[in-house]
This record gives sequence, C-alpha cells and structure tokens, in this order.
Amino acid sequence: MSDFEPELRNYYDIEQLLKQFGIYIYLGKRLWDLEMTGVELQNLHQSGLITDHLYARAKIVLRHEHEEELKRTQKSDKMV
Repeated sequence: MSDFEPELRNYYDIEQLLKQFGIYIYLGKRLWDLEMTGVELQNLHQSGLITDHLYARAKIVLRHEHEEELKRTQKSDKMV
C-alpha cells in the first residue's frame, strides 16, 4: 500500500479499504459481515499489504461496530 493511509472511522471506511483489494463481503447478517471483515483484514496484514497501524485502527473500529451491533441485536430480541 502507498504512504497514504486512509482515515478509518466506521465500517464503511473499512469496506472501502477492502474494495481496494477486490474484497467484497456480504453474508446476510451484519454480525457475520463484521466477523468476516476481521478475518480478511488479518489476511491482508499477514500478507504485508496493510501496515500495523492501519490494521490496529481497523480492528478498533470493527470491535466498536461489533459491540454496537450486539447491543442492537439484544435490544431487538428483548422487544420481541
């Protein structure tokens, strides 16, 4: 990757990063998408295609998104 590192603030930003490598993820459930995104990021990092800093930032964003999705899912389950 170039010297320019994209600003990762949310899941959309991570999706855009993955698209640069031809990776598109849609499994049908947002939690599954978030988990598979983590796997793909790990593969990119292990292959040396993304920096340590970018990988760490993406994992932080993913963890936050995952926690928020779990809260939404649990809240909707309680309402049913």
